[in-house]
Amino acid sequence: MARGDGRLTHDLLPGEKGPQDSCGVFGVFAPGEDVAKLTYYGLYALQHRGQESAGIATSDGEQILVYKDMGLVSQVFDETSLSTLQGHIAIGHARYSTTGGSIWSNAQPTLGPRPEGTVALAHNGNLVNTRELVDMLEARRGGARAPKGEIARGNTTDTALVTALLDVEGDLARAIADLMPHLRGAYCFTIMDETTLYAARDPQGIRPLVLGRLDRGWVVASETAALDICGASFVREVAPGELIVIDEQGLRSSQVLEPRPKGCVFEYVYLARPDTRIAGRSVNASRVEMGRQLAREHPVEADLVIPTPESGTPAAIGYAQESGIPYGQGMVKNAYVGRTFIQPSQTIRQLGIRLKLNPLKEIIAGKRLVVIDDSIVRGNTQRAVVRMLREAGAAEVHVRISSPPVRWPCYYGIDFASRAELIANGLDTDEIARSIGADSLGYISFDGMVESTEQPAGELCSACFTGQYPVPLPDPRALGKSVLEQKKAGAPGAGPHPASPEKNEVPA
Repeated sequence: MARGDGRLTHDLLPGEKGPQDSCGVFGVFAPGEDVAKLTYYGLYALQHRGQESAGIATSDGEQILVYKDMGLVSQVFDETSLSTLQGHIAIGHARYSTTGGSIWSNAQPTLGPRPEGTVALAHNGNLVNTRELVDMLEARRGGARAPKGEIARGNTTDTALVTALLDVEGDLARAIADLMPHLRGAYCFTIMDETTLYAARDPQGIRPLVLGRLDRGWVVASETAALDICGASFVREVAPGELIVIDEQGLRSSQVLEPRPKGCVFEYVYLARPDTRIAGRSVNASRVEMGRQLAREHPVEADLVIPTPESGTPAAIGYAQESGIPYGQGMVKNAYVGRTFIQPSQTIRQLGIRLKLNPLKEIIAGKRLVVIDDSIVRGNTQRAVVRMLREAGAAEVHVRISSPPVRWPCYYGIDFASRAELIANGLDTDEIARSIGADSLGYISFDGMVESTEQPAGELCSACFTGQYPVPLPDPRALGKSVLEQKKAGAPGAGPHPASPEKNEVPA
């Protein structure tokens, strides 16, 4: 079976890694509904947020069942597996790995014991104080390092740590509320025990989480597109710092932590589906406006505006509308190629980007092109696109990017390249243009990007562009996907981490 790879439109070259997505979470409490299938379709709508593994947990009021595996949602589940997941409560997860490697033991939802039963948890985001939480868990166990639950079975995610920390006496809602102040970073949780569905969001609200209504129940999901696919009506966003509890008595909400909104601006640029709305703003409308702003800021005489499929399409439409230059499809994307699970031969590898993109020569030959994409990370993909277009006969290639230069890694749920690998850290715009072989290069301004979202600049996280992190970061040795593997192995720097830097900037 071909497995999912967690890589979307940016991974157009064999071995080239672009910005990888965060995860997608879903939860439903709906007596009388087929909650497993509702969750399946919800995850299907969130597949773009993570393609490495998928899982669903359900409860019939007495026991929790979990089914998860590596791969895409459509590969992991079929009618038979879904029919075994009976009940009226469900949570689901589509994963891209941020803390903990892409292995079966790290698939979600996680499952853990509690004094009164069992808890299952799905997490979108990434915590930055993972080592503190390890120390907290060990202190609760009297210093004993013998692992329990999924951690004992090799799970190395921050999600498994949170699940283990909920193994305390008393009400689960109280346990979640008590734990939330100790979690630093980005988290959107869907949680369940045998009788109740819970949803919680970090006080910055870095990742999106929304609440929807069914005729016979409630839904929570990472994006409004997941509500649409299962027939739920949008009610509102889960507030930053809020805890929601849903059971047979209805829905209850508590504001556990003071909201300090810092929604991720890259959700508008690339991560979220175009048909999603975040903070009342259409993602597609934001991207089209970014294209219009690009045309105002970086005009050029050209014959045709084309996108890098598909992430550049809305901005390319906006650029064409504002500039008056015709919009066209200059490249065709093979929608069925993820990571090549049969490794290409050297001959095929040399074709590189043509495994996934191919130019329409009759459209672009002799044309002066404006090529729109959402971001440049290392620059290798754009270099390959420019070369391919020139080989197809393009007279000029002008690259326009609908976000500012990416200069800083994200530690809140997006896996960018390391800072040293980000091309904008070593070169200015003209040098990048020469490096990728473009006749010209223009990035949207920071203010232009923010204005396109129609959100207050002070309520957006833009750390990947500015280096200003809204949640203070620990020592760099305490960050990264393999932080728990390193601690488990006793790697250098694996002990208790030093205090966070005073400035909210990651050390260079």
